[in-house]
Amino acid sequence: MPAAVDGPPRDESARRAVEAVWRMSSARIVGALARYTGDVDLAEEVAQEAVAQALVTWSRDGVPANPVGWLLTTARRRAIDGFRRRSALDERYALLAVPSADPSDDLPWDPDRIDDDVLALMFVACHPVLSPEARVALTLRAVGGLTSEEIARAFLVPVATVQARITRAKKTLGAARVPFALPPAEERRGRLGGVLSVLYVIFTEGSTATTGDSLLRPDLAYEAIRLARTLAALMPDEPEAHGLLALCELTAARFPARTGPDGEAVLLADQDRRRWDRSAIRRGLAALDRAAALGAAGLGPYGLQAAIAGCHAAAPSVPETDWEQIVLLYETLGRVAPSPVVELNRAVAVAMAQGPQQALAIVDDLVATDRLAGSHLLPGVRGELLGQLGRTAEARAELELAARLCRNARERAVLLRKAAALA
Repeated sequence: MPAAVDGPPRDESARRAVEAVWRMSSARIVGALARYTGDVDLAEEVAQEAVAQALVTWSRDGVPANPVGWLLTTARRRAIDGFRRRSALDERYALLAVPSADPSDDLPWDPDRIDDDVLALMFVACHPVLSPEARVALTLRAVGGLTSEEIARAFLVPVATVQARITRAKKTLGAARVPFALPPAEERRGRLGGVLSVLYVIFTEGSTATTGDSLLRPDLAYEAIRLARTLAALMPDEPEAHGLLALCELTAARFPARTGPDGEAVLLADQDRRRWDRSAIRRGLAALDRAAALGAAGLGPYGLQAAIAGCHAAAPSVPETDWEQIVLLYETLGRVAPSPVVELNRAVAVAMAQGPQQALAIVDDLVATDRLAGSHLLPGVRGELLGQLGRTAEARAELELAARLCRNARERAVLLRKAAALA
């Protein structure tokens, strides 16, 4: 690294290096430290202290040859100091206090256990004792390496709210004495669903933002994809890990065509499919094939949703889409993982395959059972179907209701435009 001629360029170079190392290796760093300290909260705390120290030291001395090793060693020393201050000279301190000769070469982990550390960190961050909001925040913070500011910006909530969720999550884990370890083999598959659910929530918020002025939050979606790839690599024999990855890849492949030049939403029928990311489609289909090969009992919920996305990816246009196949997939998904949203999506597919009248019966049943109260999705779909049936006044009222309920400005604009077209 060339010698700096003044302060700011060297400071900026160090900052970029610290950010890059942290984004790529934060899960390994925090996971390794958590295994050695037995405390996720302490591991994250000393890791952050090491990052702060790196900004100062690397600006002065340059980026070390082994920046990850430098951060690990510095963080481990901070942990030792913390144990000393607490006079906790027990077995943990003895383990941590093994002397090191060269901070750049001293890696306080067994390379054969790196994957286990990252996987354990995922399971701990998604532990069932935590609230859903806390699991998302802690996963993005501890596993994804995002700052509280980045998480807050992604979900459009105050930074203090994110910080409170993370702090509360750590305290809950401590109070519940959740160990930093992989769940026992007999519990792992059951707990895997919780991890997949968190990644799915993160991706869904990135692919269709619930609030705000942007339809997409690509940074959040791509972070979920990165974590899904990590999970699939760490659990290569779990079909639903590959199913979720396939769903994310195939959905994200449409991102380039989903918004116009000014960020406005572009409906599926109007999208330029030449702009879809063909590399992402290939990766998604490969992950879907892997999920199908591993699933002895057939595709699971994420795999079935990925298969639906695969039908869209394979079609040259909306009319040429295999809607009958999509209807069958939604029917299967409704048996495997029933939900009102699945039924609503099935109704949309039925409308395309069999006509709006059959679809309206499904939607009206959802209205009668009040299973999507407060959601803009139900009146939005009902308004579309009524419009296709020529019931213009009812359709306009439903679309206007959907617009009032919708919290995303881009989606709201689409609904109002459709309502206006029926005037």
